[in-house]
Amino acid sequence: MTETFGAKSTADEVLTGIDLKGKRFLVTGVSSGIGLETARSLVSHGASVVGAVRNLAKAEPATASVRDAASQGGSLELINLDLASLQSVRACANKLLADGQPFDAIIANAGVMATPFGRTINGFEVQFGTNHLGHFALINQIEPLLANNGRLVVLSSLAHRGADIDLDDPNFEQQAYDPWVAYSRSKTANSLFAVEFDRRHRDRGIRAASVMPGNSLTDLPRHFSPEDLQGLLQTVDAARTEAGLPPKELKEIPQAAATSVWAAVVANKDEIGGHYLEDCAVVPINDTPNPFADGVRSYALDANKAKQLWAKSEELISAAS
Repeated sequence: MTETFGAKSTADEVLTGIDLKGKRFLVTGVSSGIGLETARSLVSHGASVVGAVRNLAKAEPATASVRDAASQGGSLELINLDLASLQSVRACANKLLADGQPFDAIIANAGVMATPFGRTINGFEVQFGTNHLGHFALINQIEPLLANNGRLVVLSSLAHRGADIDLDDPNFEQQAYDPWVAYSRSKTANSLFAVEFDRRHRDRGIRAASVMPGNSLTDLPRHFSPEDLQGLLQTVDAARTEAGLPPKELKEIPQAAATSVWAAVVANKDEIGGHYLEDCAVVPINDTPNPFADGVRSYALDANKAKQLWAKSEELISAAS
């Protein structure tokens, strides 16, 4: 890794001078926010991107900017995927498998945040079911399409610091629901999924990593009023100030997409495999209990916990099928 990038780097800066013609990527959640910018940046450098979206009719106009950016043979193709439905996940996977074209990297970008309590069509708590189990089921089904020496990038979040996974009650059947605890657990699960996927597939040269993209004003916090969102940002800053840390600066969306494309294309895959990344770098472990401190909590990279979550996820999906 000769070039050094950081918190302010944009996705386009990370890909400067890189020709992705002939390279193929799957990106989930490309109709808005970080996923939209990730797809646009890849396509503008010549890549073929398959963008998975929940609503094709809405996504067509929403992704016009990606098609406009296509150059050097770059292209965007949309495919329907509702991560909250295992039936939709299977249909998407079957379509991709029937097509048979390999991917150089998969970027599991889609997600929901701090939703009111609800269950997916398969009975999973919405955030765990969407952010983790949906991606888990999709990626494991299409894993044969991931090329040798390919990469998996799973978007996690600073919120993972707020809660470890709960393997005994992942769907809030025996405890009161807290939207933030549920979100935090799902983001810890995202990191642990990358850890175990990396272990299972590195013999094919495939490496997996999780990414904290950075806080940015996308439509992810759609369940918040502007006042609630402002209050949340103030809470984060107050907790960081108390710990002697600088405020967490908001990123522009092109900056928030940078670590995803860095991990998928630019970084040395063997240096990032099994790690948690932020600001285009591997993040050190920091077990300070402060949920808004920097770094990754060790439980989010715990190899045994990653294996346990994998087994639990298989069990849940099997029971729901």
